[in-house]
Amino acid sequence: MSNEIYFNHPTFGLLYRVCVLDDNQELFTTLYAQRLFFIVTTTQQNTSLEPISRSDARLLVEKRLRNLRRLGTTQDYKDFYDMYKQSFP
Repeated sequence: MSNEIYFNHPTFGLLYRVCVLDDNQELFTTLYAQRLFFIVTTTQQNTSLEPISRSDARLLVEKRLRNLRRLGTTQDYKDFYDMYKQSFP
């Protein structure tokens, strides 16, 4: 998770990727405030951006953590958990 990925939003400015949630979904947040979160869904035809609350973003990340623990991918889980602690103290 050391690769930083950014997305330029016309209203909210520069967003950075917090994590990958699913194959086509990623969680982004505003670069400085880290209070506004967005789910970016990418398909072959387009890219959609859906604003979500901080608590909803936290729930999605916790769901991803549970899935990683269930799959038994220890290193991925550890990396993801470190990101979780940093993003949602």
